[in-house]
Amino acid sequence: MATQNAQMAHKVEVVAEVKTRIEAASASIVSEYRGLSVTEMAELRNALTAAGGDYRIFKNTLVRRAIDGGEYQPLSEYLSGPSALTFVQGDISAVAKALRDFSRTNPHLVIKGGLADGSLLSSSDLAALADLPPREVLLARLAGALAAPMQQMAGLLQALPRNLAYGISALIEQREAGGETLPVAEAEAPAETADTPATETAEAPAPAETAEAPAEEQPVEAAAEGEAPAEAAGSADASE
Repeated sequence: MATQNAQMAHKVEVVAEVKTRIEAASASIVSEYRGLSVTEMAELRNALTAAGGDYRIFKNTLVRRAIDGGEYQPLSEYLSGPSALTFVQGDISAVAKALRDFSRTNPHLVIKGGLADGSLLSSSDLAALADLPPREVLLARLAGALAAPMQQMAGLLQALPRNLAYGISALIEQREAGGETLPVAEAEAPAETADTPATETAEAPAPAETAEAPAEEQPVEAAAEGEAPAEAAGSADASE
């Protein structure tokens, strides 16, 4: 009875450990270790630890119990035969590369699949991740790709005022060479009128009317002076 209770307690502890590790990991990879020696297993653990992975062996039944009904349940698809879980704490591509490199020299290691960010990964998906450069290299390339357009944009913005000035100057010269007079003076005329006081503008027509008035009155006076002798002559004839 005590032995059974101890076994039950151990299983509960293992299930809790699997839950804790799989929830803390950024990804989990299932592999089969059938045929690997103790020495090879130690080498594999060391390689995975250096890449940011934690290699653990659990019974499939306990792993299924730990992931049953949760977001990690799709991993149960790969839980057949002697299986081990690699919990990824860093870059999944680095861990996948470590597994792939080890399996090339130790064909007994079979990479089945994994789970990352809720997405199920096949063995071919993990092989593709293993071919990717390290995370730091990818970030450096991404930063360089983002910086290049920004540098080009800065150069374009810096050259824009200079090119705009050259374009306007060339357009003015082209239009003047064609005989067109640009409306520079017309643009300045309203400014001069606007600067003139309102009183001066209103009083300006007065001298013109004064100057025209004598010109209109002179013919009338001349006609009047010319009619006077005619009347006088008529009076003289009448008296005769």
